[in-house]
Amino acid sequence: MSGLSKESAQRFALGNMSVILLVAVFLLFVLLDPRFLSVQNLLNIGAQASFIGILAVGMTFVLLIAGIDLSVGAVAYLAAVLMSHLLRDVGMSVVGVALAMILIGAVAGFLNGAATSLLRITPFIVTLAAMGVYRGLALGQSQSREANFPTELISVGASRPLGVPMPLWIFVVVLIVANVVLTRTSYGRQLYAVGRDATEATKAGLPVRRITWSAYVVSGALAGLAGFVSVIQMGTIVPAYGVGNEFDAIAAAVLGGASLFGGRGTVLPGALVGTLLVQTIAVGLVFTRVDLYLTPMVSAGVIFLAVVLDTLRTRRLDRLSRQRIRLETAVLVE
Repeated sequence: MSGLSKESAQRFALGNMSVILLVAVFLLFVLLDPRFLSVQNLLNIGAQASFIGILAVGMTFVLLIAGIDLSVGAVAYLAAVLMSHLLRDVGMSVVGVALAMILIGAVAGFLNGAATSLLRITPFIVTLAAMGVYRGLALGQSQSREANFPTELISVGASRPLGVPMPLWIFVVVLIVANVVLTRTSYGRQLYAVGRDATEATKAGLPVRRITWSAYVVSGALAGLAGFVSVIQMGTIVPAYGVGNEFDAIAAAVLGGASLFGGRGTVLPGALVGTLLVQTIAVGLVFTRVDLYLTPMVSAGVIFLAVVLDTLRTRRLDRLSRQRIRLETAVLVE
């Protein structure tokens, strides 16, 4: 029984590694600068994390099926640019703008999913090529200029219902809906099944291609929504917008417990904790006045840490599973 208890403790530590890291990093920055603990700063971290957080939620869906989506930053940029052009000619409500950007992202995700599931091209290659295509389209539409938006959108982003920034409210709604989908629906169970073993899922009668396709549609739609969140926060989009954000989204999802090998990951607390960890580090570096030129190096280090942790966690969990089977077998024999 002691062996089983030790195994349970290790599983708990591995399963909550992201929470442990978040608490440790947060306490470190509080010790370096007590202002980091202020309510205003915590709300700012949440609001600033909304963009990457929504991308990370979509990325979690794709990672669950052992895929990857490198185009999310470009999709968010394309949705924002197209919407800025549309608003010049057509008056739309804030909700209409949000829905239109979600639709644009969903179409981009639909194309990614088609190439991945129907043509069976490696997701890395498909989404890497898509990243270049979508960004090129956006740059062509904007002529490499800033895309500006009306003050009505900016005022929505600046609003604080119940004292909480609107972008953070949107992030919370996305987290709740995505968590319900993954934990309470047959579709969520199918995503996990396909990620664990696509061959077995096919034998069990699951529509693997359709499920794979849908995951990219979800990722694209949420990338469009993430673009909307940025638009209402900043009011303008520059040509460099979204560059590198796909890697932050991957790091947040993986740090939150999603596996690059598929079949494992959560939105709550997973993607939320991973996103807060990435954003806490970014804000903490500003508080501690770290040289801005070192920030990309720190971001790269976080991504590398995420991959290393995922590899070690996967290997260790697999080893623990084998050990548990042997221990339970021994107990039954006795």
